[in-house]
Amino acid sequence: MAISRAQLAKELEPGLNALFGLEYDRYDNEHAEIFEEETSDRAFEEEVMLGGFSTAPVKGEGTAITFDSAQETFTARYTHETIALAFSITEEAIEDNLYDRLAARYTKALARSMSQTKQIKAAAILNNAFSTSNPIGDGAALCSSSHPSLSGNQRNVLSTAADLNETSLEQMLIDIAGFTDERGLKVAVRGTKLIIPKELQFIAERVINSNLRPGTADNDANAMKNMGMIPDGAVVNHFLTDTDAFFIKTDAPNGFKFFNRSPIKTAMEGDFDTGNMRFKARERYSFGVSDWRAVFGTPGAA
Repeated sequence: MAISRAQLAKELEPGLNALFGLEYDRYDNEHAEIFEEETSDRAFEEEVMLGGFSTAPVKGEGTAITFDSAQETFTARYTHETIALAFSITEEAIEDNLYDRLAARYTKALARSMSQTKQIKAAAILNNAFSTSNPIGDGAALCSSSHPSLSGNQRNVLSTAADLNETSLEQMLIDIAGFTDERGLKVAVRGTKLIIPKELQFIAERVINSNLRPGTADNDANAMKNMGMIPDGAVVNHFLTDTDAFFIKTDAPNGFKFFNRSPIKTAMEGDFDTGNMRFKARERYSFGVSDWRAVFGTPGAA
């Protein structure tokens, strides 16, 4: 009995799916070091920043109590993108039993493309962190000296841009400890992780993990290490494009978000006109930031 095109498709599909899944899972998901993953069931997600109350005033004897009002200050929107790519195998290649050679190779390439696309899109949030052309919900760049709030402008960049060293890192941690909310009340936020490009990994190791102060002849202790100031250490993101920009991720809630609208799916079908077998991969997701207090950055001195 001759094998029909439909039968051949069913024979091929399990093998391709297995190869695809194995290859995709091997890649390090570097975005997971930065973004918190959430699911979504709509075309976009919105998160609203609420301004709370200011400090309470003294109430004089016999006087009316003061009423305060809360309000929405800005909205962060996550619009999901559909990411998809496909390839086909000719009927002749299948006839000549080239499935093992071609399908395995192209399936791995497709998995690599899908994986790397996701990492590039995730890293783009930080690669554009200082660009006013890519504002977050409050209208300012992610890392800016002019984040508007009900208590005045606030910043999550160094007053003077600097390269990665002991002094700049300590100043960033001090500035993070001074964060306030939309009404100017202090918030208990601390730096937890240093995010760096590959070019800064050796400097970062010396600055945060040396037992003694780096770059000095003194026997002073490395205060950042002894105090546990960056508990999650440094993480290299290979998709950062600025070689001297670096960031500190904080423990502020509702910061970096990865909304997974539709997990990656694969499908195969035969084309009647050409006889080719077509295989595709598709997923929908979005990356972004709700609260800028989730990060403190500097573009470097250059």
